[in-house]
Amino acid sequence: MAPENKIEEIRHSLAHLLAAAVLKKYPNTKLGIGPVIENGFYYDFKFLKPISAEDLPGLEQEMKRLIGAKLNFTGKPLTPTEAKKIFKTQPFKLELIKDFTKEKKDLTLYRTGEVFEDLCRGGHVQNTQEIDPDAFKLTHLAGAYWRGDEKNPMLTRIYAVAFNAQAELDEHLRMLEESKKRDHRKLGKELELFTIIDEIGPGLPLFYPKGALLRRIVENYITNLQERNGYEPIWIPHITKKNLYEISGHLKKYDALYPPMKLKDEADYYLKPMNCPHFMMLYKSVPHSYRELPIRWTATTTNYRYEKSGELSGLTRVRALTQDDCHVFVAPEQIQPEISRMLDMIKEAYDAFEFKNFWVRISTHDPGNAEKYIGDPAIWTQSEAILSACIKERGWKHTVVEGEAAFYGPKLDFMFKDALGREWQLSTIQLDMNLPKKFELEYADADGSKKQPIVIHRAVLGSTERFLGILIEHFAGAFPAWLAPVQAVVVPISEKQKDYAQKLINTLHQNNIRANLNDANETLGKRIRASELQKIPYILVVGDKEAQANAVAVRRYGKGDLGGQTIDEFLKLITTEIQNKKAA
Repeated sequence: MAPENKIEEIRHSLAHLLAAAVLKKYPNTKLGIGPVIENGFYYDFKFLKPISAEDLPGLEQEMKRLIGAKLNFTGKPLTPTEAKKIFKTQPFKLELIKDFTKEKKDLTLYRTGEVFEDLCRGGHVQNTQEIDPDAFKLTHLAGAYWRGDEKNPMLTRIYAVAFNAQAELDEHLRMLEESKKRDHRKLGKELELFTIIDEIGPGLPLFYPKGALLRRIVENYITNLQERNGYEPIWIPHITKKNLYEISGHLKKYDALYPPMKLKDEADYYLKPMNCPHFMMLYKSVPHSYRELPIRWTATTTNYRYEKSGELSGLTRVRALTQDDCHVFVAPEQIQPEISRMLDMIKEAYDAFEFKNFWVRISTHDPGNAEKYIGDPAIWTQSEAILSACIKERGWKHTVVEGEAAFYGPKLDFMFKDALGREWQLSTIQLDMNLPKKFELEYADADGSKKQPIVIHRAVLGSTERFLGILIEHFAGAFPAWLAPVQAVVVPISEKQKDYAQKLINTLHQNNIRANLNDANETLGKRIRASELQKIPYILVVGDKEAQANAVAVRRYGKGDLGGQTIDEFLKLITTEIQNKKAA
């Protein structure tokens, strides 16, 4: 087995073996690129004839044959003239050679035995015998534009996973299968939560009643959390004049704006991709005193971003995204106490949603790429130090990532590992000492002088849609009772118990339990099974015995039969679970 630090070399070498196998079976294929990615690699090809997933096992077998041939990987430098001669039938390679030459980058040729050669900067095993032939798998095909540009040709991307040993591959494949079961796009359809309709457009999700209820429950939780912490609601429109984004700098620095609306005899208007400028202008519209600070404003509102169609995915990457957006206007001495309050809120929310495994990415600016940002470098240094101190004081796990800041300020991005160990970005806190200056925001200080406030941007959910997608997958659609759109379903054994079942539904509703009646013309077993497939927390079966005793037979999703309980006992059970936000 190869040592752990060799895994990238193994994956890179396998990408070359995949290209060699493809060329043997499809000799006239045009080669793109084949980089290492998380857990594996991919290679892009332009096939003359379409291939399908059924062709992947044959390519795997050829790769294994090449591994068994004990081929050496060797590299040597190339001149542009030599490279063009070698790759004269490979247009995508020729394009790379041209670009590399223009950028004065060195060219290197790597050979795999006598069977394959590729333009590559290296990072390979010395010999294929270092690769476990049973520790990789070609997983799927996808379309990909050459160099990620929609104006370029569409290529076929072959994805693969690869590890040091077969046991690691087997565990990864098991997790992939579990991931498929938890896929929020699949569960969204099965549980009737949301859909995306082609006639409406990609990245524009619509929510069925249960999905709309789920998002209301989540957003109401955040609303209540914010109001308990002194946040006040505002409302802002969804479009704005061009001038607003000229002031903020978004027009030059932000690349996901939709094209402007050209209105006759009026200024150009834009759909808003973010809320910050609206908050700033609302603050500016009335005078403020230091006595008012901090001013905590919040709006749960939808933004619209022109994401590339190939990057859209269910709820986790959309074009219409709703944010629990907050902007807090503070004096300098209030920055750290206010961020501490925000950190308390985020921790409380994560506990409620059972998001235990999180860490913080401190996203800073790239000093070598100053044109990406606005403001004085000294302000950036100061604000980045403040954010770092707030997290270090908590002792939370964190890392600093240069170049990931917003163009107007550094930020804290909260990263979360779900039940399958996948990382997602959730909450964000951004410290902004630059936009207030661009918008000329002021407050009157104690001595009557005019001072510039500092703005802290904050969202707990980040995006409601993205959060819901993560939530669905984290719980595999089996939500805890407090979150479940339907918390209980009443299933009468026969028509004779229908009146009692309806009485029970009324009682549950009166106690604020979200309950449905399933009296469909099906067998009892089928109705119970249907309720289990909907992952409803509690199934209450009622027959003559239960009707006479004013009781229910309780089944808990994931636990099975809990036995008979009086209605009062069940109400105590479920209300305790809902109030505590965990199983009673």
